[in-house]
Amino acid sequence: MKVTKEMIEDIIKTQTDPFLETDLVSAGCVKSVEISEGSSPQIKVDIVLGFYAKAHSVEIKNTLEKLIAEKTGQTVEVSVSTKIVAHKVQGQLHALPNVKNIIAVASGKGGVGKSTTSVNLALSLLNEGAKVGVLDADIYGPSLPTMLNSHEKPKSLDGKSMEPVISQGLQTNSIGYLIADRDAAIWRAPMAVSALAQMLKETNWKELDYLIVDMPPGTGDIQLTLAQQVPVAGSVIVTTPQDIALLDARKGITMFEKVGITILGIVENMSYHICSNCGHEEAIFGSDGGKALAENEGHTLLGRMPLNKKIREEADSGKPTATTSDPLAKLYQEIAIKTAAVLSLRERDKMAGFPKVVVQQSQGSELK
Repeated sequence: MKVTKEMIEDIIKTQTDPFLETDLVSAGCVKSVEISEGSSPQIKVDIVLGFYAKAHSVEIKNTLEKLIAEKTGQTVEVSVSTKIVAHKVQGQLHALPNVKNIIAVASGKGGVGKSTTSVNLALSLLNEGAKVGVLDADIYGPSLPTMLNSHEKPKSLDGKSMEPVISQGLQTNSIGYLIADRDAAIWRAPMAVSALAQMLKETNWKELDYLIVDMPPGTGDIQLTLAQQVPVAGSVIVTTPQDIALLDARKGITMFEKVGITILGIVENMSYHICSNCGHEEAIFGSDGGKALAENEGHTLLGRMPLNKKIREEADSGKPTATTSDPLAKLYQEIAIKTAAVLSLRERDKMAGFPKVVVQQSQGSELK
């Protein structure tokens, strides 16, 4: 039996990746297939994922090596690596110079766990090997300093820009670093938008794969202006299964769609509660509301998180769930990988990384 490249690709196509929800060939992850005679290994397959997933990468390697060897009877070597690229953002905007992808985490209303989801999403991506930052854009209720137990003020090395505050491996910035805990940001919308634009563009982010932006709750002027000015590669909508929360989540989806921002998927938070005493599971806020919303709107359900006091306690103590060995951390990890995987399938930003061309007219010369 003569083994061909097409035969190998057909074998790979029989396996649907759980995070990409398609096979690796269709996803464009199979970069090369080499077949040699009389040498070991005889078949080499090079796979490059557009997202980090440590354990999953090992699983891909082991599964494909075994499967291809069984089908062809030859020695197989599969290599799996990761390359993060900048993806297309809304309108005529382009990715920031040192930030490949901005992911906005939003909700139609407050109190659904958006900020907790943002931080755990960022830490989970970091755990997989990505370079990650978090911008706390909730100007009126910054919670990042508490959740990361970080209260350092950003430093400026040149008097013009800020250095990100490094906390638990994340590059971060928040208005909460700049004002006292008891002080309130009593600002009108234009001032709030200006402050956030400054924190985004005047922070010296260091070669980030992902910058998670914890958006303010709601769909008002601040949220709309941010959605129009910040180059967002994709957004994540956080909701509870409750009907009232779902109504507001739909408004958030509509806002992003109107400004051309890709919706990566929906996280159903406080999905169910398991009694710590008897283990009884109860859907306090309703059942499968996030799933129904995702299906009705044509988006991906990224995952479901339970209502569990550990998540609240760990966030309040400055040690978010994703930093622990609790089984709940695995749920956040799966949501993070799924989010990055969905983003990896989006169109690339072909202008990302290109220097800006500036035309200057020298003194005494005429510009033609």
